[in-house]
Amino acid sequence: MKNFPEYESFDGLGLAGLVQRKVVSPEELLEAAIERIEARNPQLNAVIYKMYDQAKESLKDIPQGPFQGVPFLLKDLLADYAGVPLSSGSCFTKNWIPQRDGELVRRFKKSGLIILGKTNVPEFGLSYVTEPELYGPTRNPWDVSRSPGGSSGGSAAAVAAGMVPMAHGNDGGGSIRIPASYCGLFGFKPSRGRNASGTQVMRAWEAMVAEHVLTRSVRDSAAMMDVLAGPEVGSFVSMPAPEHSFLSCLEQPVRKLQIALLEKPFFPASISFESLSGVNRAATLCKQLGHTVDSVSLNINGSEVALAYIIVLAGEMSATLKRISDVMGRKPKHREIELQTEFLVSVGANMKSADFSWATDVLTDAAKHMAHFFQDYDVLMTPTMPSAPPLIGVVKPDFFELSMMEVLSHVPITPLLRKAMERGAAKNFAMIPYTPIFNISGQPAMSVPLFMDDAGLPLGIQFAAATGAEETLFQLAAQLEIAMPWFDNTPEGLKS
Repeated sequence: MKNFPEYESFDGLGLAGLVQRKVVSPEELLEAAIERIEARNPQLNAVIYKMYDQAKESLKDIPQGPFQGVPFLLKDLLADYAGVPLSSGSCFTKNWIPQRDGELVRRFKKSGLIILGKTNVPEFGLSYVTEPELYGPTRNPWDVSRSPGGSSGGSAAAVAAGMVPMAHGNDGGGSIRIPASYCGLFGFKPSRGRNASGTQVMRAWEAMVAEHVLTRSVRDSAAMMDVLAGPEVGSFVSMPAPEHSFLSCLEQPVRKLQIALLEKPFFPASISFESLSGVNRAATLCKQLGHTVDSVSLNINGSEVALAYIIVLAGEMSATLKRISDVMGRKPKHREIELQTEFLVSVGANMKSADFSWATDVLTDAAKHMAHFFQDYDVLMTPTMPSAPPLIGVVKPDFFELSMMEVLSHVPITPLLRKAMERGAAKNFAMIPYTPIFNISGQPAMSVPLFMDDAGLPLGIQFAAATGAEETLFQLAAQLEIAMPWFDNTPEGLKS
């Protein structure tokens, strides 16, 4: 690369430090990022909307925040940027343009970030792989035949490929942690209400969605939490401003933690030998660092909770599509939304209020169960994912499922709807059996890129803590980062 060859040797704070010391200019950093996007994106399809002109305009007046002059990418979901399309990965909304910045984007800009594009997402963030019909699949930089995960797959691929040091993500069932695990990145989901919301629609999935970033370093994630944390006017749920800086907590000694090791997934699933081996290696590492690790079991009715989650999601998506239709002044035409989304919306529109109430009660009970668990332990450790990233195109409904969804989307027969939902919930949660529970409970969780599998693919380990205990997780992550450095682990095929 001709523009600032050392660009990828620094994290976001490192690049900002160079700008502040006038070692490099924001213009040089922007050109370095653009060069890498232009060179690598054709292979990966991570960036689907380029904002180079807006980025160059923003160089004229950069706020003096912690990330002054650092190139950054927005996920094309729940992030309102005035004058720029917010497609949400859907043909229906591909030309919808917000008229004002959302609070999340305002805080990103205030930190000094230079936003130069938007990243690919599955339609409305509804999949754990990033393969929307609108833009096509995003590919994993570690193996382009495989998915980077979802729904923040475009952001993860861009960071892993060295286009930017960090990128925006949101997480409603693992959508930061899943791609972080698949792409060898640090992915942190904050507590419910900790960070600003991304959009005017501030009740995304019953407040199960959390906004943050995917990064290569722990300190970038902690510093970004300092930027994004704090109450938001009008928010459905909002935590008070933190008493201390999350970045400064990384400098404090790590106390001895009571860590619980959970191998059995929350939802019925088959777990690979490598995933189980990885979490046990992580347990050994934590013991070597002075922590106590106990093997535990958690009794949650996974099948029931998965169905309840899907029912709530269906209701939320049905209401969301109605709100979007009202804003756009029309309903989606045939095939402007994908069949799976259409089915989910149909389910939501035909549910009884008693179904939704039952589902929220089930999720509330699961959240209470998790809250009680953290009265005895500081941290819960699991694999992030049950197996290696899937091949592109593998995660698709089979012919029977497609036919059933096609029929039920137009002729909603209640008993068949419930059967189809139960089957869909079981199939999908078997692929993400460790991550959604912490969206349901509202507790913070992170995927830490500690290991590689035998095929040379990243293998993340998940750690979670009680609501509001982000500081505990950040301190543990920083300790693990020193013990098992990962920053220089980059995909070999994308060096040029």
